[in-house]
Amino acid sequence: MAVTDRSVTSRTIAQHIESVTHHSVSTRTIRRRSQQSGLYARRPLLGVPLTQNHRRLRRQWCDERRMWVAEWNEVVFTEESRICLQHHDGRIRVWRHRGERMMNSCVMHRHTGPAPGILGLATAIFQQDNALPHVARIVQRFFVNHPIELFPWTAHSPDFLPIENMWSMVAQRLTQIAPSATTPDQLWQRVESAWSAVPQEHIQSIFESMPRRVTAVISNNGGYSGY
Repeated sequence: MAVTDRSVTSRTIAQHIESVTHHSVSTRTIRRRSQQSGLYARRPLLGVPLTQNHRRLRRQWCDERRMWVAEWNEVVFTEESRICLQHHDGRIRVWRHRGERMMNSCVMHRHTGPAPGILGLATAIFQQDNALPHVARIVQRFFVNHPIELFPWTAHSPDFLPIENMWSMVAQRLTQIAPSATTPDQLWQRVESAWSAVPQEHIQSIFESMPRRVTAVISNNGGYSGY
């Protein structure tokens, strides 16, 4: 079951075995026997579903920037993120062998939100996808009337964005603050505080990961970068 359904739980497997054999088995035994066969329960890589066309466009986007190093330092990444007063702990696991982290069946797919933008420091370059709000006439008129260069962006590629890691750091810091925020204003203050507390060297290391992300996607033929 763990091979055909990578997200099945140990409890579900135990219940299935009991229904078939009429013998009870513990979840601990399920995990131990799975590990003996090389299957381990691990947190899944989060990613959006990728079609062959998505992979082709992602590979093309990375090929065009495979030599970029210092160029990434001229980019300011921006992205919106939803932070709720209540959240789940994300204790989802998938069964996988070593080396299967980026295999499609071991990736937890999520929906994409509005695409982020980037602004160059010297010349403004705005990055967005082709979502309906972005191609609305009022938006298009804005770009025509303002000297902002539109930067091409490939669909289903949040793993290209280092700021995703920044938001993860902020979210982790928020979970360490007690008691939890009870109002939106209080939550906003804590988000600002958590963001400001991220060390500058961590931010720099995130920027320095961009060439590795590009290389990883090229090596995976447009697949997931692992970030």
